[in-house]
Amino acid sequence: MTNRQQEGPQSCTMRVRSPLVFMSLVCALLNMCQAQGVHDDKPNIVLIMADDLGIGDLGCYGNDTIRTPHIDHLAREGVQLTQHLSAASLCSPSRSAFLTGRYPIRSGMVSSGNNTRVVKSLAAPSGLPPNETTFAALLKKQGYSTALIGKWHQGLNCDSRSDHCHHPYNYGFDYYYGMPFTLADGCWPAPSRDMELAFESRLWLCVQLVAIAVLTLTFGKLSGWVSVPWLLIFSMILFIFLLGYAWLSSFTTRLYWDCLLMREHEITEQPMKAERAGSIMVKEAISFLERHREGPFLLFFSFLHVHVPLPTTDDFIGTSKHGLYGDNVEEMDSMVGKILDAIDEFGLRNNTLVYFTSDHGGHLEARRGHAQLGGWNGIYKGGKGMGGWEGGIRVPGIVRWPGKVPAGQLIKEATSLMDILPTLASVSGGSPPQDRVIDGRDLMPLLQGNITHSEHEFLFHYCGSYLHAVRWIPKDDSGAVWKVHYVTPIFQPPSSGACYVTLLCGCFGELVTYHNPPLLFDLSRDPTESTPLTPDTEPLHDFVIEKVAGALKKHQESIVPVIHQLGELNHDRIWLTPCCGVFPFCLCDKEGEEIATIRSCCLPVVTNTDDHLLPPKKSGAHDLRG
Repeated sequence: MTNRQQEGPQSCTMRVRSPLVFMSLVCALLNMCQAQGVHDDKPNIVLIMADDLGIGDLGCYGNDTIRTPHIDHLAREGVQLTQHLSAASLCSPSRSAFLTGRYPIRSGMVSSGNNTRVVKSLAAPSGLPPNETTFAALLKKQGYSTALIGKWHQGLNCDSRSDHCHHPYNYGFDYYYGMPFTLADGCWPAPSRDMELAFESRLWLCVQLVAIAVLTLTFGKLSGWVSVPWLLIFSMILFIFLLGYAWLSSFTTRLYWDCLLMREHEITEQPMKAERAGSIMVKEAISFLERHREGPFLLFFSFLHVHVPLPTTDDFIGTSKHGLYGDNVEEMDSMVGKILDAIDEFGLRNNTLVYFTSDHGGHLEARRGHAQLGGWNGIYKGGKGMGGWEGGIRVPGIVRWPGKVPAGQLIKEATSLMDILPTLASVSGGSPPQDRVIDGRDLMPLLQGNITHSEHEFLFHYCGSYLHAVRWIPKDDSGAVWKVHYVTPIFQPPSSGACYVTLLCGCFGELVTYHNPPLLFDLSRDPTESTPLTPDTEPLHDFVIEKVAGALKKHQESIVPVIHQLGELNHDRIWLTPCCGVFPFCLCDKEGEEIATIRSCCLPVVTNTDDHLLPPKKSGAHDLRG
């Protein structure tokens, strides 16, 4: 048989199969095109949240002495929200509302009385309930790769130190790197901690001296060299334990137990080196953007800046006009610039929605002597921890999405951090959960100019589990923004504008004033909330009070009682403490020697070469920080 004859049957078989192969290739190409079309409709999403940043600390919101050129540039390229509001004036409840689109009272991320209103420590089993749906979970269902880099502060463990029941992985995030808790004074030996560190050092020295004395007396007693009662020796041993516990509580607990970094489920630094943590997180963010540049992806970058104790690298210390706080703000702005540069470098700008905000207002009581270590809230009264006053809840809000959102726009309508969940659901082709109340509203119609008024008619302002104020935005063209205060904090000292005695204002009892009749303001005429309206000065006074009372009643009827996560659950269980090493001496650093690379990649020195990005100086500029 010839070769041609041998090839005959094979050639015949190929002829039969080739149409099938061709059809398969066509189908594959169609599927690829369809998938590409779906991707094109789904923008990448980058959410950037500062910690404790005052709205008055950014150039685009009126500050002309702190340099924030990259954030200001972002605002010029997008929409700037000037009445953007957090759902709470403290970290944990505000962030839970941001993640879920729901008031914290609905999820239970609140406390009663004047108890701690944030997740207290990593040894507490409190945290965001697992039945809550976050925007990360919604986007994951839409095919997004999702990452959280930075601060979490929504709890960690429930029953053991490794169960990680409140880990970001359980709320829709595919990747996590960051600090599961929050910055605290013990995380960095900032100038504000000098006296405290000196005390801890003396306390440890005292423990050692007493221990040496006990050993000497015990040896002398057993050897017959000295005659002392055993009761004295046992008392001194007890004293050592008490001193040691005091030292462990004041130093080790905070520094070694809660101040840590995690990658996925693994502790990588304990205690963390706080001054370098921010730059490592920027490196992680850029790496995530590069890995997932084909999209679609969600990156939630949650800054540790600008929360006290303000860990700042040497490159930025002393570069601002406002001490350590200003240095920290300017370093944060530089890091925002690095993330935005990476978006451009990877060709992602035109299909990436970028959002910048803060979790709540600046911390007025964070001071050292006359130096302000907390944020500045501009013209607005109050600050962090104050449930109703505008300074605690009005935050920056910037949205950039080239070709989809007009650049250079100012929107004065009331918007909320809770709006992010329904907005992201909308732009990703999904929908918010239908089995629960969602308090946020889709921002896209407002951002794109399809509507001119906020879809919020009423917004409710809580302090813990206590409602302090209600905002009413009438559905008309009056331009009024009514604000009714039922409860306000008592400032210490009076007329100081803050609570410098307790360091954080209370929500309840003798720390507040109950108003009957309530205080009424029109923020469109009195944004500083300085002159309450009365029936004599405002003809609509009684009508507004009655209208708001009706809305409040309806809102309260919609609240389903749930366990308060920041109540009894918010107490330490020492066995829940995460530990890298032998408890209680938890110590590890798995980041290696990558810091030189990180510094060269992510920490440029601020120079005048970026003057073209700096906000223009105003004539007669004055020091906004005082």
